[in-house]
Order: sequence, then C-alpha cells, then structure tokens
Amino acid sequence: MTADAVQIIARGPRAEAELAAAALDGDPRLEAITYSIIEEDEAKGAWRIDAFPATPADAAALRANLAGFARLVTVTRRLADADWLAMALSGLPPVRAGRFFVFGAHDAGRAPANAVKLRIEAGAAFGTGHHGTTVGCLAAYDALLKRRRFAKVLDVGAGTGVLAIAAARTGSRLTVGTDIDPASVRIAGDNAKVNRAKSRFVRADGLAHRVVASGAPYDLVFANILARPLVALAQPIRVALKPGGTAILSGLLHGQARYVLAAYLARGFRLERRLRRDAWATLVLRRG
Repeated sequence: MTADAVQIIARGPRAEAELAAAALDGDPRLEAITYSIIEEDEAKGAWRIDAFPATPADAAALRANLAGFARLVTVTRRLADADWLAMALSGLPPVRAGRFFVFGAHDAGRAPANAVKLRIEAGAAFGTGHHGTTVGCLAAYDALLKRRRFAKVLDVGAGTGVLAIAAARTGSRLTVGTDIDPASVRIAGDNAKVNRAKSRFVRADGLAHRVVASGAPYDLVFANILARPLVALAQPIRVALKPGGTAILSGLLHGQARYVLAAYLARGFRLERRLRRDAWATLVLRRG
C-alpha cells in the first residue's frame, strides 16, 4: 500500500446509504473495490459506508457515485504507508454464527470447545466472517445442518473460502470453491490447509470450469456475490444443483432481494427462508 492509498467514508441516513451501496454494486468500474456498510449510531439512525479504492481511477469513480446522494456526507482520508489491512484485521473480534466460530490468528485462544472452529485469514480477499452476508450464509447453513447433510457443495465467489471450508468441516465429502480473483483463490487454498479441510479452489468466471463441472450435480450451492451476477447465474446454478438441491444466496441489500428472487422463482426454485443481517439479505432456495 502506497502513501497515495485512501479511505472514502460516506455518512447519512440508512435509506440513502443503502441506495448508495446498491449504486456501487451496480457500477462495473467498481468491481475490484472493497467496501462495507454498517449502522454507526442507532439512536441517530446514522449509517456509514467505508470504501477502499485500489487505484486513483477507483477513487474518482467512488466519489462520483457518492456525490449523487445529497444526504450523504462524504470525506476522503489518506492512509499511512503501512499494512493497514493487517492492522484492521487484527482488531476484528471473532464471530459466532450458529455452531461456527470464525476467528483470526490473534483470537486463536478464544474459540469455545463446542464450536466448529474456522480460522480465516483474509489477506486481500473478501470474507472474514464479519460481513453480514457471510454471517447470514453461515447462519442459514447451520439451520439446514440440523435436518440434513450435504455430500457435495459448491461455493461461487468463495473469497477467503470460509463457506466451502465450513462445509468440509461439517462432513461434506466434496467442496469446491470458485473466484474470479487469483489472490482470493490462493488465500482460500491457504485457509483450507490451516483448517485441514479438503476443499479445492479454482479461478473461474461462471460455472463452466472443468473442476466445477466434474463435481456436479451438487447438493448445495453457496453464492455470496452481488445481485447482478446472481441473476445472471440463476440458470447455471439450477443446472449445477440436483433436483431438490439447496441454494444459499447473499451479497444482497434488502431492496435487491426481490429482483434476485424473481429470477430464481422463474426457474423453478422456491423460497424456503429469508434472513436479515444489518442491511443485508440472505435467501435460502430449493430447486423444484
């Protein structure tokens, strides 16, 4: 990270922040950025977007997007020339989602004895377990495990690999993860080794990769990505699933859930459950 690295912060009411986040998700220029949206002050109804552009062009596109939301106050901070990502991760608390306990190396001693322990180091990949979408997927999966097991699991947009690794650690005999980012594939593989999980991760855009195809049909597909790619992948995910198979979809703001759900209902899925976590929605669907 160079001395030119910046953090862009936008604050305002929840509705405006969610609309802005949806705009960031929909801008193809911003596919490589990392951002979060959180409730900063419940009493005041104040929400906050933190975005970390990778390049000056990303920063300019971010500011241009956020400028369209008059009720947001946006500031840019220059980051020191330091490993700010590692510093931020070191301060993250562990996360409990059902039976799963997600933690970094700095919290290895805090894992409870009765949990499925997942040590996840994010590096430059998305998915420490703290984001509302990841927690939603883990909570949905934990509830499903109370009724059945899933022999073959596919994790689309795996990031750190936490969802595929969670499946491997709870009895799935085949767990495959994909990501379009080579760094994420490497990090997910490293996390699988740390957790002694026999998960395989490949770089892929879509579900046509030979490793993905050779494992089909799957009992369960995770797809924690963005609304537009989820809609585009509705038919490929249907084909990848066994009849009666389950899809857990996230990466969605609440306002985007209806748009995504319609694409899957049109392909014979039925909605089994919808979870809410902060501004995010997680959908649990069954292939008819």
